[in-house]
Amino acid sequence: MPIGAELDPGGGAHFRVWAPTPKAIKLVVDGVEHAMASEPDGYRSAHVAKARAGSRYGFRLDGDERLLPDPASRAQPDGPHAPSAVVDPSAYRWGDGAWHGVRREGQVIYEMHVGTFTREGSWAAAIGKLPFLQDVGVSLIEMMPVAEFPGRFGWGYDGVALFAPTRLYGAPDDLRSFIDAAHQLGIGVILDVVYNHFGPDANYLPFFASAYNTKKYENEWGEAVNFDSDGSGPVREFVCENAAYWVREFHFDGLRLDATQQIFDDSPRNIVAELNAKARSASGGRGILVVAENEPQDSRLVRPEPRGYGLDGIWNEDLHHAAHVTLTSRNEAYYSDYTGSARELLACVKHGFLYQGQRSTWQKKPRGAPSLDIDPMQRITFLENHDQVANAGFGQRLVDLTDRARLRAMTALLLLGPGTPMLFQGQEFASSTPFLYFADHRDELAQAVAKGRREFLMQFPSLAEVALDQPAAEATFEKCFIDWSERDRNAWAVRLHRDLIAMRREDPILSRAAKLRLDGAVLTEDAFVVRLFGEGEDRLLVFNFGLDWSPRVIPEPLLAPPPHARWRLAWSSHDPAYGGDGIRPPLDADGSWFVQGRAALVLASESVEGM
Repeated sequence: MPIGAELDPGGGAHFRVWAPTPKAIKLVVDGVEHAMASEPDGYRSAHVAKARAGSRYGFRLDGDERLLPDPASRAQPDGPHAPSAVVDPSAYRWGDGAWHGVRREGQVIYEMHVGTFTREGSWAAAIGKLPFLQDVGVSLIEMMPVAEFPGRFGWGYDGVALFAPTRLYGAPDDLRSFIDAAHQLGIGVILDVVYNHFGPDANYLPFFASAYNTKKYENEWGEAVNFDSDGSGPVREFVCENAAYWVREFHFDGLRLDATQQIFDDSPRNIVAELNAKARSASGGRGILVVAENEPQDSRLVRPEPRGYGLDGIWNEDLHHAAHVTLTSRNEAYYSDYTGSARELLACVKHGFLYQGQRSTWQKKPRGAPSLDIDPMQRITFLENHDQVANAGFGQRLVDLTDRARLRAMTALLLLGPGTPMLFQGQEFASSTPFLYFADHRDELAQAVAKGRREFLMQFPSLAEVALDQPAAEATFEKCFIDWSERDRNAWAVRLHRDLIAMRREDPILSRAAKLRLDGAVLTEDAFVVRLFGEGEDRLLVFNFGLDWSPRVIPEPLLAPPPHARWRLAWSSHDPAYGGDGIRPPLDADGSWFVQGRAALVLASESVEGM
């Protein structure tokens, strides 16, 4: 890397840091001070002959006795306030030589928080769950941030040592072992990274260079990162190198960029496009996937350069919000822009984002950008994620917020729809474990974070008078450990997800949903139909989130079978195998329709001799 500590093949190590702010700087390696040479643009460097893998080091600035960690440290064994450790990234022996990476098509993503995924909260323990995820059909893990942060627990979005995998989950090679094991099971792994702000505690970057941040833009989480003002060149290098580092040294299969609406850059080439290109160039020919969270769902992110930034996907908040209202009837705060109607859900299936430039009543301004033409697979769809589960106030999962029949039907919509579906950890077995906001901050910062969290949740009137779990309390964190015994107790949910994912991949029509002609129609306020037109056979998906539907007349042409064919029921969410109360065929012998309430159906066309 152009920054950090690099072992020299001839012995010793070379250290380089961007530090234009201090007048004097000393490098301390294993207790011994070393002078650093000045380079252009504020860089300082030194070679230390006795440095080795495992050496502890840091910097003393302007005579201060504190030993500050390296901004580009590869490891912080004792946390972000302690000295850094020299790491040999080539020491690990990879076993994934046959792995060719991932591609956009055909993914089923799984969002994972390593610290709560198992009781041990480690990469080593998480390896043991990978065969189960493979069996269910997960093809790509999206790992929540792992850059080093202070405290004993946290979500990871307050990272301050962006190159150092947190010591809380194991050593850097434990992370490599996890990714290696996933690859050998055919599962890719992408990393959630945060380039829109730095954490509020243990952030020593400004001591080295005040230009890491800028006051030019307002940021929701403190000062914005400086990508376009004076001194921004090394900051851009820092972030682009970080993106490449995770792909190159840990074999991550890509990145998920957090809150890109808070990444501000008025440069000729946006930093998102630049870091995306840098990550791809670091892959060594392996396919990688780079996706973004972006609250307004700006389609520029997935358009090719120079019109856009060249990413592979954007999170689809609209589908989540509409589905949440359908399932819970809760439409307060930002859910107030949604009705949860069949019309909304069908629009999500057909067009992806609901807001593409029209006015949001909640935000009191236009939201979104035109995106009718983007590839459906570029929309990452979900029913749960870390933010939305936590925003339920008590961290409740959908299995506790709605009835199981509707949840089964909505799961079918997620997993059979044309977007790229994502599950949140435990969702595949209807986990009831809450996911709360937790962050192990201390004293005034802990109080400020708790106050900010409560103020954020006050947009939901239903939470105004309730006592919320304190983010800094260890009990809050411990409530969130996945209860893996539910996997066996909720075998119906495992079977549901496994069968739907298999159908998504193996059915000759559904497996090509994003490429085929698709149409749909609203049948009732609560029911709609989606038809996929194949070559010689079609699929009809019927969703009914209301009561039983038995129409007297059927003036909807999409319900008519193809020529010389009839509809055959191929799958029903009311199957007793999924905990349903029994299947009733939707078509009687005389052609009359009856669709069970709170159901999803898949009908396949089949040729009929003599018709």
